[in-house]
Amino acid sequence: MTAQAAPAPVKEPEKPAEKRSWWRDDATEPLRRNLGLVAVLIALIIIGIITRPDLYSDGTWVRNNIFTILELASVIGVVTVGMTFVIIGGGIDLSVGAIIALAGVWSTTLATQDYGAGGMIFCALAVGIGVGVVNGILISYGRLVAFIATLAMLVAARGLAAQISGKQTQVSGNTFINDIAANDFLGVPLLVYILAAVVAGGWVLLNRTTFGRRTVAVGGNVEAARLAGINVKRHTLLLYALSGLCCGIAAIMLTSQANSAQAAMANLYELDAIAAAIIGGTLLSGGRGTIIGSLLGVIVFSTITNLFAINNLSTEVQNMVKGGIIVAAVLVQQVQFKSLSLFISRNKLTTSN
Repeated sequence: MTAQAAPAPVKEPEKPAEKRSWWRDDATEPLRRNLGLVAVLIALIIIGIITRPDLYSDGTWVRNNIFTILELASVIGVVTVGMTFVIIGGGIDLSVGAIIALAGVWSTTLATQDYGAGGMIFCALAVGIGVGVVNGILISYGRLVAFIATLAMLVAARGLAAQISGKQTQVSGNTFINDIAANDFLGVPLLVYILAAVVAGGWVLLNRTTFGRRTVAVGGNVEAARLAGINVKRHTLLLYALSGLCCGIAAIMLTSQANSAQAAMANLYELDAIAAAIIGGTLLSGGRGTIIGSLLGVIVFSTITNLFAINNLSTEVQNMVKGGIIVAAVLVQQVQFKSLSLFISRNKLTTSN
């Protein structure tokens, strides 16, 4: 008499993963954040209309004011594009303002101006990229912490700019360079076109190229990126070189606006760029961010500056408002990604069961 085989255990059907609403879905987070920034811009415009109805009733003034805001956003917007790449890649760059000053001063020396507009532009871009490469080498191959390396470069670049200029303002005598900020095309300032070109190029580079995917991978998990075959050191160097390139472009734009350059120019631009990237959704820990969000962050800050100017309010109050916005943006990031981590852990627990 043979023993009967034990019945096979009945496998319980897997529980479907918890579905998240559109408002809580992680995939739509960048879109939701951008819509929130647009809502903030609309609120700022409404505040402007309420506080200065005499100005907003003039259609010509409104149009000119819009371009004024965009021009205010143009230089820092170009810098923020480079900063966004660096932060997404898991780094930070505190030297962008000093790089702009060094590139601006170097490109406006009499020796450089003798080569004309082409020589000045080439010099500014070369200096920006060169300093960015030095930052990248120190961080990726010298294994210095990005905060320390770029902080040291901030001091060194400002010092070199002061040494080159003799602590004097250097006047740009090149008509082509000076006219960049003064001229427009089809009623739109040329500075706005430059900003649009840099933003478009940055968006394509981040979202449609291998370089962009590698940037997100390096910022998200360095070890995983290395195991996937990405040369993390070389990629980090390229990220800081890209930031330097953006600083070189910004140096030409800022020189054009002032028709001069000095060692103190672009002071605290690094803080404005970091703040704009943060409220635009870029994670300080890396691995996440959007170019469009950073652009909206720049425009929000430029609109706040404009709003305070037309209401004759002090810069001290303006800085306090900006600080509050930055703190609020970081708190929102913490809440969102704490919720995301909890959601992921729950899904893992459900799958294992």
